[in-house]
Amino acid sequence: MSIQYNRRSALKTLAAAPWILSASSPVSGLAKRANRLPVAAVITEYRNNSHADVIVGKILEGFKQDGGPGPALKLAALYVDQFPKNDMSRELSRKHGFPIVPTIEEAITLGTDQVQVAGVLSIGEHGNYPFTPKTKQHMYPRRRFFDAITGTFRKHGKVVPVFNDKHLAYNWADAKHIYDTAVKMKIPFMAGSSLPVTWRLPATVLPPGSVIEEALGIGYGGLESYGFHALETFQCLTERRRGGETGVAAVQAIRGKQIWQSQQAGRWSKELLQAALAAAQIKVTDQQLKTRLDQSAFYLIDYRDGLQGTVAMINGAGAQFGIALKLRGQTKPFVNWFKLQDAKPFSHFAELLKAIEKMIQTGKPVYPAERTLLTSGILDRVMHSLYQDGKRLETPELAIRYQPTDWGFANRDGNNPPPAD
Repeated sequence: MSIQYNRRSALKTLAAAPWILSASSPVSGLAKRANRLPVAAVITEYRNNSHADVIVGKILEGFKQDGGPGPALKLAALYVDQFPKNDMSRELSRKHGFPIVPTIEEAITLGTDQVQVAGVLSIGEHGNYPFTPKTKQHMYPRRRFFDAITGTFRKHGKVVPVFNDKHLAYNWADAKHIYDTAVKMKIPFMAGSSLPVTWRLPATVLPPGSVIEEALGIGYGGLESYGFHALETFQCLTERRRGGETGVAAVQAIRGKQIWQSQQAGRWSKELLQAALAAAQIKVTDQQLKTRLDQSAFYLIDYRDGLQGTVAMINGAGAQFGIALKLRGQTKPFVNWFKLQDAKPFSHFAELLKAIEKMIQTGKPVYPAERTLLTSGILDRVMHSLYQDGKRLETPELAIRYQPTDWGFANRDGNNPPPAD
């Protein structure tokens, strides 16, 4: 049975917890006293290896989820939208003493008339939610979560940093609404995948201002769920090209014969594909590659500045993410393998949590939400193009300009090698 939450238990929690914010205790003073800032988590479900588990679990039990060192954050309250049979949240509530609350507002206010946390993590991933009937996009309640979070901020006259896990929303209208609201309310806001901060092999940094002549990324898995990760992997490098990000003019998602036709027309480079596969230690023969590509989907992305990009979602030929770039004046492609830890504790999520923690501690996002606004929009168009048998879709709404930041990745400094799987 979960810990129930009402005004009486809120007052008990407030009295017992010196880290709770009061009207006269700014976040900076709070950090000095207790060294851990309180956060609320708003999640769809909490089961083993769910995104809630591999993110919130590291706040509760350390980066390795073994009771060791972790972020300077403390879970103040948890809102859970669904409780599957294998739910873990109620047992963790008893173990760690945080309340599970019936509303998102109470997760943020702890039953009082003030915002009582230093940040909010919105994790709308996993759970039993419907798909759109035609395009098969998973209708996770990310906008509902965000609207309840921002409604609480408006009601109580205070904003704190917010992290939105994965793409902003399954459809463009909701994604744009979330981004525009964060900007209008001046909410420190971050979103996206763990892929941009995971280990890269080689641990080479693409210099900002590079002249990219062609870009090709590889990914695997579900065309929406993992396609987003592939797009974030791709975008975190292409945004570093000369002039910064300019936005996307058109998107097309193709399959089967269309893939080969586009290659023969010169739309994407087989040499770059082979370089990306080799960097990710994927060995396939030409015949195996042909068979796999017949079962794949390629996302063709035409940027507004003329760059042509391709994200190849190849299933059955190695479950890896990576990228190969043709740079002006270079004979060999620039390559990165984005390596994950494919077993508990999935330590690439620890790297994501470090970025979230930095935003909550400083009140400043460490990389741009515009990246994830753009990848959310590309993904929505991808799913619509797939439904329309590979139709090329013009995207004037994706004229999104921004500059990258220099936030690092797991092994950028050379002192954090990838963990063994």
